[in-house]
Amino acid sequence: MVRKRRTQLPGGESSDGQQHPAQVSVPPQQQAAGPHGGGGPQGGRGWAPQGGRGDYGGGRGGRGMPQQQYGAPPEYQGRGRGGQPQPQQQYGAPPEYQARGRRGPPQPQQQYGGPPEYQGRGRGAPSQQGGRGYGGDRGYSGGHDTVPSYGGPPRPQAPELHQASSVPSVPYPAAVSPPPAPSEASSSLHPPEVSEVEQDLGQMTIHSEETPTPLPASKSSVRFPLRPGKGKLGKKCVVKANHFFAELPDKDLHQYDVTITPEVTSRGVNRAVIAELVRLYWDSHLGKRLPAYDGRKSLYTAGPLPFISKDFRITLVDEADGSGGKRRDREFKVIIKLASRVDLHHLGLFLEGRQTDAPQEALQVLDIVLRELPTSRYCPVGRSFYSPHLGRRQPLGDGLETWRGFYQSIRPTQMGLSLNIDMSSTAFFEPLPVIEFVCQLLNREVSSRPLADADRVKIKKALRGIKVEVTHRGNMKRKYRIAGLTSQATRELTFPVDERGTLKSVVEYFFETYGFVIQHAQLPCLQVGNPQRPNYLPMEVCKIAEGQRYSKRLNERQITALLKVTCQRPLDRERDISQTVHHNAYHEDPYAKEFGIKISDKLAQVEARILPAPWLKYHDTGREKDCLPQVGQWNMMNKKMVDGGVVNNWFCVNFSRSVQESTARGFCSELARMCQISGMEFNPEPVVPLHSGRPDQVEKVLQMRYHDVKTKLQGKEPELLIVILPDNNGSLYGDLKRICETDLGIVSQCCLTKNVFKLNKQYLANVSLKINVKVGGRNTVLVDALSRRIPLVGDRPTIIFGADVTHPHPGEDSSPSIAAVVASQDWPEITKYAGLVCAQAHRQELIQDLFKQWEDPVRGTLTGGMIKELLISFRRATGQKPQRIIFYRDGVSEGQFYQVLLFELDAIRKACASLEPNYQPPVTFVVVQKRHHTRLFANDHRDKNSVDRSGNILPGTVVDSKICHPTEFDFYLCSHAGIQGTSRPAHYHVLWDENNFTADALQTLSNNLCYTYARCTRSVSIVPPAYYAHLAAFRARFYMEPETSDSGSMASGAVSRGGMAAAAGRSSRAPGASAAVRPLPALKENVKRVMFYC
Repeated sequence: MVRKRRTQLPGGESSDGQQHPAQVSVPPQQQAAGPHGGGGPQGGRGWAPQGGRGDYGGGRGGRGMPQQQYGAPPEYQGRGRGGQPQPQQQYGAPPEYQARGRRGPPQPQQQYGGPPEYQGRGRGAPSQQGGRGYGGDRGYSGGHDTVPSYGGPPRPQAPELHQASSVPSVPYPAAVSPPPAPSEASSSLHPPEVSEVEQDLGQMTIHSEETPTPLPASKSSVRFPLRPGKGKLGKKCVVKANHFFAELPDKDLHQYDVTITPEVTSRGVNRAVIAELVRLYWDSHLGKRLPAYDGRKSLYTAGPLPFISKDFRITLVDEADGSGGKRRDREFKVIIKLASRVDLHHLGLFLEGRQTDAPQEALQVLDIVLRELPTSRYCPVGRSFYSPHLGRRQPLGDGLETWRGFYQSIRPTQMGLSLNIDMSSTAFFEPLPVIEFVCQLLNREVSSRPLADADRVKIKKALRGIKVEVTHRGNMKRKYRIAGLTSQATRELTFPVDERGTLKSVVEYFFETYGFVIQHAQLPCLQVGNPQRPNYLPMEVCKIAEGQRYSKRLNERQITALLKVTCQRPLDRERDISQTVHHNAYHEDPYAKEFGIKISDKLAQVEARILPAPWLKYHDTGREKDCLPQVGQWNMMNKKMVDGGVVNNWFCVNFSRSVQESTARGFCSELARMCQISGMEFNPEPVVPLHSGRPDQVEKVLQMRYHDVKTKLQGKEPELLIVILPDNNGSLYGDLKRICETDLGIVSQCCLTKNVFKLNKQYLANVSLKINVKVGGRNTVLVDALSRRIPLVGDRPTIIFGADVTHPHPGEDSSPSIAAVVASQDWPEITKYAGLVCAQAHRQELIQDLFKQWEDPVRGTLTGGMIKELLISFRRATGQKPQRIIFYRDGVSEGQFYQVLLFELDAIRKACASLEPNYQPPVTFVVVQKRHHTRLFANDHRDKNSVDRSGNILPGTVVDSKICHPTEFDFYLCSHAGIQGTSRPAHYHVLWDENNFTADALQTLSNNLCYTYARCTRSVSIVPPAYYAHLAAFRARFYMEPETSDSGSMASGAVSRGGMAAAAGRSSRAPGASAAVRPLPALKENVKRVMFYC
């Protein structure tokens, strides 16, 4: 190896969609049938009103159809405030669904200056009866007032509320980050203008029977809701779970602080030091106690050590040099000092349900004890352990391979302590010679020609940070970490060999010193070690060291290979889990024995229930007017969409060279026919003939064709663009969606070449489902929703939110996170969801743009944000104010529960209060988790009545006992039928509940919603609002990174542009967090009001 004395210059569419129009044909609201029924504005340009002074969406004047006159909004007609209760209309289906003409006669609607409740004061209309309007005297944006407090003085909390009492509300310190000026707003958030209408509007009050619970000020004062009893609905059964009962030890645990000097960052070195200390002094100084060590600062023992504080001197032999040659000795001073006793008594009380706080420290100690042995045997990654000996290695390509392993975590459950064990696989670097790795990476031999600049960049990016061991020094296998590549080829590199600056080439040095002839002198050298004093190693004397996990984004081919390895049928997975527990032999684990922890070797048997599937409503003109799904699926045969959309004007662009014009025309014709058969009004002829374009000219082709269509339609907008894409289309899909949704303002449906040739009926039916919701239709509706039989949803206007954040993959340090929030826009049907997206600081989990407040030099204090905009749009679409909020939040880990709840519930409250001082509809906040390791298996895999076709448990299986939280309101729900592999149930955990849901009510609602997902005729694994939020966030990433892939994006997190500084300050993991976040391009209004992400 050469050390330089002076620094030298180193050298197919998987899913696609657009938002459904939020009000295609809004059914008359049942509480006010007749001339004064609800009904949102029809035909405006967005779901926020567009016209003149009431404008929230930007420039163009509104073209709303006449809207009905209001005495008071319909939901207030029968509340003893000046109106008689209106007779409720009986539902088979809403009136517009009864006849083939589906659209129904438009409801008379008042002309729009602002929303109906604004027609009173100062606008020439009589003062409204029946209460006050949404925005207080100063209008929706709060005018010049500051944000009002939540709901006046805190009222006494109802005893039946499963929310522990908390101190009066104090804003969470970082809750409001000052948003940018309106011109910098998020892609989908146009900060509201304050109009005269809003400043003059009268006020309306919601009379809520529930009292909003005062928001807790801090983590210490918040308590998650207690379980409101177990669910009873459904057919009882027994399932097995991959949880193993762990007996709580009866030991006196002690914690000791460990200080190792000189300090090292490597846990591996720390562990080696403590292991040597235990080996030397276990008998003499440690009182024959076997300690468990966390690899950092803490050491735990079962009983006291015979000292309070003690110093030790430990010498480690540097194993990096291997055998042969002189080995370096490293000396360490270790101080072990008593810190505290760990109390297991409180853990026992918690597990019995007699204490609400989980004693995290005690759980952590037990986790560390059970990790000691596998950490010494295997390669630890997070909570998992991997080894090349735990299963066959499988190549992934590009120098990567998979290692099998297992996940292990100790959890508090109703059955006591439980050890959760699951099978796992992940990607590791193959221990290849670096030259071979480079050949695989570039997919060619490297011996012939010098590297191009692009190749050099690719190699440098792939190798940076990897450890290599040298192969040219016999048994001395010293390891180095790669810092970069030299800018020059190996044959051009020289270095000074003496004080006079005599130069010697690297090639000469290796031949003279080691007798090694460098074959690949045209390649650069690896730069290793300290960049200030760089060392250079030729690639061919280096081999990648074994056991290094690959943590960056995998490509599609690698993901497919990894999934093949990890995809196991339930029976096989259960067998492997049992074998892992047997192999780990916890009864022989010296650490478990020392601490008195006993682990069962049998999977937990758990009582479960199978919830019934809901009836689904289809259009009355179809042969089947309703449908009961069987085992989580159904089809569209003999059915028509309950609310078919209209596509009169459409056109098609073909970017695939292998699809001839006649083939493309035939495909479009069949697709139009399928849309008609499914219940849509679809013109079989395009506006202009099909056009073929080159993928590298996508922008030009789309602009030109869109202009041609608008010219032919005399300025009218087309409803749909159909696009035929090559199967491997790189960034084309992302570019196309960005152009359509943020530039042209048109809904598009992409179809891959392979599907165009197949012309499969099932494929066409699925595409027609997507097209229908993109142009504003509904595919199906829950029968119970129409007849208002859904508890705590059907009784009063309810809005259901879904929220998610996708983070960039760990390898991408600069990309922002993307937050998405969707909200239902129809009631009681709850099938249409409008969505908003925004970019925020890298890896920020809290959604920053839920509520924004800023000072305008002219207009004073203004408010906005995603919640406020979606509440307003719900009012526009339904004519009613939400009187309940259900908020499903995806992608939050347990460690972030308090932080997310405090910040986001505060934002929801402030958004409501900004619309009207006392407007505080009760909120239920539910976290939906898919990234957990609990798996459920049939008790008897041979019983055909207890499994689906894939061998998984039946859809609708719900578990809320034994393996769930000891006291809090959570449950596991497997709402979908398995296709391949082992189904992962969704875990729902209620963090706040002012609506007093029973277990049955929330479990049934969540299960039933899973049957309303728009893109297929199957129930899905998580509630659609959470699913849609994930799709919307994923779509928005295409606007910034056209070649992204779903697997490369990690769900959960939050992104926003309001309050960058605050966001950056809270993001502990963001290297570039303080950098300004590049805003997303703004969605066009007519795209924004539909489900653009489907």
